[in-house]
Amino acid sequence: MKQHYDLIVIGSGPAGRRAAIQAAKFGADALVVEKGRRVGGVSVHTGTIPSKTLRETVLNLSGWRERGFYGRAYRVKEEISATDLRHRLLKTLDHEVDVLEHQFARNKVTTIPGHAKFIEPHKIEVQGEDGETHIFSGDRFLLAVGTRPFRPDTIPFDGVSVLDSDEILEVDRVPRSLTVIGAGVIGVEYATIFSALDVPVTLIEGRDTMLDFVDRELIEDFTHQLRDRGMVLRLGCSIESVAVSGSGVVAHLKGGRVVKSDMLLFAAGREGATDSLNLAAAGLTADSRKRLKVDPITFQTEVAHIYAAGDVIGFPSLASTSMEQGRIAACHALGKPMQDPPDYFPYGIYAVPEISTVGMTEEEVQERKIPYECGIARFRETSRGHIMGLDAGMMKMIFSIKTHRLLGVHICGEGATELIHIGQAVLNLKGTLEYFVENTFNYPTLAEAYKIAALDAWNRMPDRV
Repeated sequence: MKQHYDLIVIGSGPAGRRAAIQAAKFGADALVVEKGRRVGGVSVHTGTIPSKTLRETVLNLSGWRERGFYGRAYRVKEEISATDLRHRLLKTLDHEVDVLEHQFARNKVTTIPGHAKFIEPHKIEVQGEDGETHIFSGDRFLLAVGTRPFRPDTIPFDGVSVLDSDEILEVDRVPRSLTVIGAGVIGVEYATIFSALDVPVTLIEGRDTMLDFVDRELIEDFTHQLRDRGMVLRLGCSIESVAVSGSGVVAHLKGGRVVKSDMLLFAAGREGATDSLNLAAAGLTADSRKRLKVDPITFQTEVAHIYAAGDVIGFPSLASTSMEQGRIAACHALGKPMQDPPDYFPYGIYAVPEISTVGMTEEEVQERKIPYECGIARFRETSRGHIMGLDAGMMKMIFSIKTHRLLGVHICGEGATELIHIGQAVLNLKGTLEYFVENTFNYPTLAEAYKIAALDAWNRMPDRV
């Protein structure tokens, strides 16, 4: 194995792997250091892929998608065990790792397992599982170490009844009831996934709102769906203490309320996995959440030859955006031309139901004082929605009154994360309301909602009234 590389990447998640492969395609020597036993990072092993696989397993085994026809009591499998939930997960993870290892091998990217730390700005030490050490030097570095769950000392984590968002994937039983602390993306996803299993769920959030970056009207619809199926939402409630007793977990809220459950998931934030990197030796410092500050265009840190990308640099912390950040960082690090990314990228929240959004929210349009009009479509208004038995789900589109330009698309419901890409394409190509009104969509499809929502907005445009 070589001792010097053009680019050394620490972490093999979405940002790290995309950067390393992009560098290899430029003909550069790239080394990827991964502390886990297998490549893939948080995304493959404890984050994106496992949670979405768990979601799909739950929806299939519970018969969730068929309940619109057969009633809320309908189930494909009466008794769903933790073994049932893990079966598909293990197969999926094995496949993801195989694909990734093949990509690295095909592009001649060198990988090494072990914990990396800086000993000089251009030099790292990698310690393997068996204690052996290797020294590597590099012209450029990319830090893509991701994040880990934030675990405050006040929460009595035991890996059995009180868990973080990594440990929830390892549970050996389906809880009889579940309390989730934190109504961010991760907390909302797991809360709604277990709710779809008919587990009574209480979701607790210290703020008065959840998912603040999503259009408020969409969140109102989402919240209604959650409450309608029996989920308990405790917004604006702070945790005072958590205790484990023989009968389960007791969470005491400020104000005197008590929430009892069989299991508790703490999902209130994550922090950068930078502790072991010895950042000081490279001239770097992390913030209070152990994340790294970078230039938003090039992803350079305060040390010019060191870059950072992915969750370790903070919002938006999406696998999709992390991949692009890694690619752009590799291009800049190697002095290669890079295209500016499109203005808008989609967010996908894999809750039950899904939420996906691209462009400006109604609140952002109002802040910018842009004259606008909205169009709404309900999935039950489409023939495809009837066929699928959907009684919920909505699409909201926002258009400029002056130019008719599409400003934002916001979807809550079945298939939202797939449907959003039509809106994304039109938005980034600066398309207008007329595109949706004049074009023909396959029938019957949920994508017809674009035409319904556009016509709804068209009918209320001032130049049409």
